[in-house]
Amino acid sequence: MNTSVGKKRKFDKTAFAFIAPAFIFFTLFIIVPTVSSVYYSFTSWDGISPTVKFIGLANYKEIFTSARFGNALKNTVILTVFISIFENSIALGLALIVDHVRWGKNFSRSAFYIPVLISGIVSGFIWKIMYNYNFGTFNAALGSLGLDSLKQDWLGNSALTLLMIGVVLIWKGAGYYMIIYLASLQSVSPELIEAAQIDGASPWQRFKSITVPLISGAFTINFTLSLINGLKVFDPINVMTDGGPGFTSETLVYLLYKVGFNEGRQGFGTAVGIMLLFIIIVLNTVQQKFLRSREVQM
Repeated sequence: MNTSVGKKRKFDKTAFAFIAPAFIFFTLFIIVPTVSSVYYSFTSWDGISPTVKFIGLANYKEIFTSARFGNALKNTVILTVFISIFENSIALGLALIVDHVRWGKNFSRSAFYIPVLISGIVSGFIWKIMYNYNFGTFNAALGSLGLDSLKQDWLGNSALTLLMIGVVLIWKGAGYYMIIYLASLQSVSPELIEAAQIDGASPWQRFKSITVPLISGAFTINFTLSLINGLKVFDPINVMTDGGPGFTSETLVYLLYKVGFNEGRQGFGTAVGIMLLFIIIVLNTVQQKFLRSREVQM
């Protein structure tokens, strides 16, 4: 009896020894900074001074009355909705193409995935050059086709800036979501498709009534990732527009960065971060509830 208890205690200690490093890391780099951010969001700390002045809800009052925050929230919502819809649509289309090609399937999958491997900073620089008014790829192509009247300052036109940033994000992320859709498509039983085909179902009917319900789990995963990535986009904006022209491409994350580090208002910046965290939790909860209710349990 005592031997059994001793072995159990020894096993518990061993398990704790394996868990402890991860727990310590998570506590030091996730829990502590999060709790500290909540505290600093109630202060006017500048990020440098050892003096931290408690100002209560002043930062949050400014958030709800600030036109700049409202503009950043609007830009964030527009960008997130845009990339969530088109990124997943394109990714699903690419997955269907790769799933149905007979030759070069591995090559196609790798080619579509390559942009995912390029860092956000590098891809931002690449597309910034392509968008350049004087020597960019887009205007050069329009000029060679005799469509000079359609040339644009793609990043300088406030009506197009967010759209152009969205295109970069879609180009970079669609390959990643394609892999998830492809894995889900390949798990669909061929017998179900063949049975529907024998019953006279058209390709569209088979896709809508069989394939889509069976890959709904992939929709849940990809739309959740798209939502989170859209809300926290930073690198392309930093490289391509710096939030401009004016504030037309400034999102919540970029507002947090600008006021926290460039303007020395860490207290207000952390308050923006807390609000962003709250928005992500609420939107993700609603989205998860909606998408999971449509999943097919096999």
